[in-house]
Amino acid sequence: MNMHAVHAAAGERPAKSILGIPVLSIGWDEAISLLTGLLRERRFTKITFLNAHNANIACADPAFAGALEDFLVLPDGIGVDMAAKLLYGAPFPANLNGTDFVPAFLQASTKPLTVALLGASRANAEAASERLAAMTPQHKLEVIHDGFFTPTQEPQIIQRIADLRPDILLVAMGVPRQELWIANHIDARHCTLPIAVGALLDFLSGTVPRAPLWMRRLRLEWVFRLLVEPGRLWRRYVVGNPLFLWRVLKQKLSSGSGAVRKES
Repeated sequence: MNMHAVHAAAGERPAKSILGIPVLSIGWDEAISLLTGLLRERRFTKITFLNAHNANIACADPAFAGALEDFLVLPDGIGVDMAAKLLYGAPFPANLNGTDFVPAFLQASTKPLTVALLGASRANAEAASERLAAMTPQHKLEVIHDGFFTPTQEPQIIQRIADLRPDILLVAMGVPRQELWIANHIDARHCTLPIAVGALLDFLSGTVPRAPLWMRRLRLEWVFRLLVEPGRLWRRYVVGNPLFLWRVLKQKLSSGSGAVRKES
């Protein structure tokens, strides 16, 4: 799949360029409709989500930034919303973070789908599969493997995905490994929609707690995560968030304005 194919998959939906990465600017229901159409047409499309942390990594990792050019990118979190306000005068229509959007999309999909899970620990992947199966009994869920496989195990894992050929492949390996792995190993022979989902399986398993609903509604889930895992996440948020906004300000000053790009 090339960038033209990504544009074709998005149709004429607008995108906002955040640090050089086109992010679809669409509402919740429209995003569900878009993915439903891609599945119906069996149009292979790689999907990921952009937040401030991912954008910072893309600025420092050319391979990751290059891989994102081949993905349909959805907006995730308050950081990219702040960037959109600064660059375009308005936030994204919806916060399509994968932790909330992917389960909601699966629940909204009435047609039975085969959904494969790859990543996290085996226990968390199994627990996430059970949770998703309870939430979406119309679908077939299958755990392919945990995310801690060796290079010698990789061909067997890829072949298992090809043999199953799921409609959706949820890849939970963290950024940028999950996107690079999809880019290097997955194509239309393996599935229709490979989705890079970060910590989704850990959240679904219950191992990693979600912020209370009131914090999520106030767009403060990042504060909750920082309080729960300060040693692992302080650099991402305390250092990363100001760095991201500084980079966005540089984009604003260098471009003069952030003209909305149209997907074509």
